[in-house]
Amino acid sequence: MADSRIHSTLADAMIRVTEAAAVAAFDYSGRGDERMADQAAVDAMRTRLNQVEIKGRIVIGEGERDEAPMLYIGEDVGTGEGAEMDLALDPLEGTTLTAKAMSNALSVLAIAPHGTMLHSPDVYMDKLAIGPGYPDGVIDLDASPAENVLALAKEKGVDPKHLTVCVLDRPRHQELIASLRSVEARVVLIPDGDIAGVINTTDPTTGIDMYIGRGGAPEGVLAAAALKCIGGQMKARLVFRNDEEKGRARRVGIQDLTRIYDLADLVHDEAVFCATGVTKGGLLDGVSYSNGTVETETLIMTSFDHSTRRVRTRRPVSKA
Repeated sequence: MADSRIHSTLADAMIRVTEAAAVAAFDYSGRGDERMADQAAVDAMRTRLNQVEIKGRIVIGEGERDEAPMLYIGEDVGTGEGAEMDLALDPLEGTTLTAKAMSNALSVLAIAPHGTMLHSPDVYMDKLAIGPGYPDGVIDLDASPAENVLALAKEKGVDPKHLTVCVLDRPRHQELIASLRSVEARVVLIPDGDIAGVINTTDPTTGIDMYIGRGGAPEGVLAAAALKCIGGQMKARLVFRNDEEKGRARRVGIQDLTRIYDLADLVHDEAVFCATGVTKGGLLDGVSYSNGTVETETLIMTSFDHSTRRVRTRRPVSKA
């Protein structure tokens, strides 16, 4: 998959995939029905994926085979012709955000050559991420949140109070937040959608310097694909609540349950990452309708050339 022309073709196809899922989900924005919003996104994404000329297999999805019609781990997608690819996806990251018409819901998809993304079970993951431009070793998952802020502030040459850290707003993060505030770091709490939280570290216009906290492992792999494309850093460790979760990890080939993963461990070859806004957020505009047309904004990142593009698409509603 070293041929950038192949990547460019896939990147263009992926835009249509996440656009379709975002538009389908937006139809349920503010209607209070999380399940229907998610199902609409799933159906639209599956339909578009099966038009892409790849031999694709989902390695990060929405559950196991018996949970169909969700896009399940192990499901084959694509036309069955072309390159063998692994896919990580979340047709609707932010089901609650969409159902309540809140900001930052996304449709997300990452793709990489077969066997090059971590096959993570659906468990928790501790995550620590920063954007590009820093030497290796700046962040340390075993260090305290305060220590990581101080280390990053030193590298940036700024006072810690000028750093902004994004954290998922959950009771489990109370001590983490207290540690960050002990060094006067600014904390931005988000209600949901930690993929967007990690990606925000790659875009200086968001003002987010660091993401830290515990969230879903599948979302962690998706976010890692975005960082892989732009050159950021990430540290992660799987978190298991019981023996059943540990067993699921071993069944997908994970033996060292305490391992700290870095970016190259999570995604260790070229990748393409694509996200389309469902509801308007700090990263992307949401779906909008006007005069018989529907408009979307999509972020597309490619690691082979470390490029980032924003694509605005407007098409007749009948063609969406």
